[in-house]
Amino acid sequence: MQLGVCYYPEHWNPNRWAIDAQQMRSIGLEIVRIAEFSWQKIEPVEGNYQWDWLDTAIETLSAAGLKLILGTPTATPPPWLCQQYPEILPVDALGHTRHYGSRRHYCPNSPAYHQHSQRIVQALAERYGHDSRVIGWQIDNEFGDHDTARCYCQHCTHAYQAWLKTRYGTLETLNEAWGAVFWSQSYTDWAQIRLPNLTVVNPNPSAVLDYYRFASDSVVNYQKLQLDLLRQLAPSHFVTTNLLGSYHDLDYHKLAQGLDFVSWDSYPTGYTETHGHRLYPPGERPQFAFDVGDPYVIGFCHALTYGLLRRPFWIMEQQIGNVNWTDYNTGVRPGTPRLWSWHAAGHGADVVVFFRWRACLFAQEQYHSGVLNHAAEPALGWDEILSLQAEQAELKQFTAQPPTAKVALLLDYENLWAIQLQPHRKEFTYLRHLFVWYCALQALAIPVEIVAHRADFSQFQCVIAPTLHINDDGLAERLQAFAAQGGQVVVGIRSGFKTESNRVTDAPLPGVYRTLLGSKVQAWSSLPPQVQCALESASPAAAGLHIAEPAGQWVESLHSETSQVLLTYASGLYSGKAALTCQAHGSGNAYTFGWYPSVGQARTFLAWLAERHAMPRLVEALPYGVFATQRGAQTLLLNFLDTPQDVEVGGRRHSLAARDVKVV
Repeated sequence: MQLGVCYYPEHWNPNRWAIDAQQMRSIGLEIVRIAEFSWQKIEPVEGNYQWDWLDTAIETLSAAGLKLILGTPTATPPPWLCQQYPEILPVDALGHTRHYGSRRHYCPNSPAYHQHSQRIVQALAERYGHDSRVIGWQIDNEFGDHDTARCYCQHCTHAYQAWLKTRYGTLETLNEAWGAVFWSQSYTDWAQIRLPNLTVVNPNPSAVLDYYRFASDSVVNYQKLQLDLLRQLAPSHFVTTNLLGSYHDLDYHKLAQGLDFVSWDSYPTGYTETHGHRLYPPGERPQFAFDVGDPYVIGFCHALTYGLLRRPFWIMEQQIGNVNWTDYNTGVRPGTPRLWSWHAAGHGADVVVFFRWRACLFAQEQYHSGVLNHAAEPALGWDEILSLQAEQAELKQFTAQPPTAKVALLLDYENLWAIQLQPHRKEFTYLRHLFVWYCALQALAIPVEIVAHRADFSQFQCVIAPTLHINDDGLAERLQAFAAQGGQVVVGIRSGFKTESNRVTDAPLPGVYRTLLGSKVQAWSSLPPQVQCALESASPAAAGLHIAEPAGQWVESLHSETSQVLLTYASGLYSGKAALTCQAHGSGNAYTFGWYPSVGQARTFLAWLAERHAMPRLVEALPYGVFATQRGAQTLLLNFLDTPQDVEVGGRRHSLAARDVKVV
């Protein structure tokens, strides 16, 4: 594993650069990311490029033995550009133009912004594309952050209409796909189609799903504009971009295509505070040491990022102290950034780049920690990086092999958006449902990859699809073939409900997955918090599977057609009806999970499934607060508690100090 840091030479006196570079190398840093927010510094006036400062910065850092990553600076169009070309500015869902003065203030469909983006990227790549001191490029910065994935300007309106023409061909086809006859909204001219905002009540969910697809494709196409230039002008350099973990306004599977690897920006205390409540069901959030964040949340983001290309990734920004953008911005104690770095390595990170070198003296990030404090004195991060430098041999040995997993968890952004548009029950979200299964697998020390529907399943023993909301004939066939070859398939609630255009299917549920599952959904119901349905075993085949906790939130009444009933509802509105079924296919099986599980219920089922089908677990009994990951034949144990823990692996007991790690 290599370590790096984010550096902003334009923030500091050039007399300081050589000192910073020498200090970076002295503590073991090898990589520096620069220039991703420096458009104004590079081009203070249109067409007038100022390269001297960047040439000097690159030379100074390289002379100290550091390798450079250059960021394309398109996340921060400068004021002169916005003033001269105001049409580049984005419009929010309320119809307000979003002004410059911060970052990400551009429309991805603006022809003028495309032109200027191409111009600045070409200028950078022509100057540094064959520079051996530069090893790679980061495109833009955190696409979609600050609610910027979806623009509602006139450029987007016209681009959306063109996108729909390509998708549907004729208005008759579009009207049919959308069910536009509802509320007399059939279209007779493409120009009548507007973006789905500022309507009196909720717009047609079919139109909105297509708009979400279009908006995501717009960002993907904008990234490709830069990617193609870099491939042409910097052929020996890698190209990546930095993502945001569980962010879901963009289809990360599409955005990752064409990149050499993906990166993401990991801020454990920040993400725990801002994202944790979106992932945990009410009342199910565990507690860890106050300053470590939540390893389930961050591990989920790591696993999701690895699964985008199914290859090792980079942490392009790793928290090194406190952040500045949450409600509490908790302090961080010694040992915690080291723990985060090992955690990232365990899930597939090959490089960790810390944010940032020195705490900033001005503007929006003044309270954000750096490796150095505001006075350029070593802060917490200094000793943390030194501790990792001392472990470099062990880190490199551990990360020499990729992560290994025999369980796949399926993620699809279009299914996510469809549920998001019509959740039908408060607190029901696609990611939260996915996260339940992820947490259960982690608690059982069963390694998992989070992969796209189109992924190759051949390396896995088990594929879990919590919600296959949109029908997909090809996926149904592939899952059935996977089961026939000995795989175990688990499919959850609300599956097969929608067509590709977000209309309810007229086929009996679960739609195209009915043959795969051998069961029919007779009825379904969202449940209020106080209503629950007890579960009981219905077959000797379910021996050892005892789920004491009743089902809640969402239940489906299953009717076995060719499958075997394993559990039934013992009470409630579907009392006596099937709740869990198993359909055999060749030497494998497809299970239909008929209710929204808690983490505990999913864990109980998965432990039973793992024992029944010899699915490997890294640790048989994992103590609360301890996590296990694997790369190659080595298992990494991480303790996220303030108390020591003992873990038994392969018959041998290992002691873990508070907030410590061990490779076994």
